[in-house]
Amino acid sequence: MTRETHFVAIKKGLLEFAVLKVVGTGQFYAADILARLEKTEFATQEGTLYPLLSKLRREGWVQYEWQESSLGPPRKYYRLTSQGRGHLDTLDRYWKTIDRTLIELGG
Repeated sequence: MTRETHFVAIKKGLLEFAVLKVVGTGQFYAADILARLEKTEFATQEGTLYPLLSKLRREGWVQYEWQESSLGPPRKYYRLTSQGRGHLDTLDRYWKTIDRTLIELGG
């Protein structure tokens, strides 16, 4: 088993958090989200991102707005809802707690 294989589950579990972090900084077209993730540990593909964005929308954490594009058909631009902002804040606090706990466990 390669090193990367061991981290697949962790990265998959954190991808939702990473997408919320990106969308939490503004309003993004899916291709923009993919570009932001591309150079990170969370690089992914459209086939993974679109179902995740749909899930986040069903949860009430993101919403989208159609905007005209000079490059072709209208595009969906995603942004956090107020409920999504609260969820992201909760995730941020939880992540800090996990980080502190792991540091403490390491001595």
